[in-house]
Amino acid sequence: MPALVAAVLLTVAGATSGGSSAPYGLAAVSLVVGAILLRYVGSRYRSWGYAERQDDLLIRRGVMFARLSVVPYGRMQFIDVTAGPLERSFGLATVRLHTAAAATDARIPGLEREEAARLRDSLAELGEAQAAGL
Repeated sequence: MPALVAAVLLTVAGATSGGSSAPYGLAAVSLVVGAILLRYVGSRYRSWGYAERQDDLLIRRGVMFARLSVVPYGRMQFIDVTAGPLERSFGLATVRLHTAAAATDARIPGLEREEAARLRDSLAELGEAQAAGL
């Protein structure tokens, strides 16, 4: 979405500046670049997904190289919900799962704040129940 806004602003600036045809070329290039970026961002957004199962959490991501992570509830050490300035401005948050494995990059970005809090509480409850059963 920000790429589309930038493309529209460049087009308006180029159309109102008058003079040579260079601004029109710049506007056309910015529209093409904005359309390509918008398509990429959309496919990247749709590539993320998660599913809560009985014993573990599945996290799927990747546009060109698909990756599926399976995180058992009993292996979760803590769940972190973060929101940077850009995420906060849109009411979004990222849920990050920390396990004993240092290489684990289990995170779910772009969740609404309420859904992130619900998921955090649900995963913490399931993690405690699974860890107690070991």
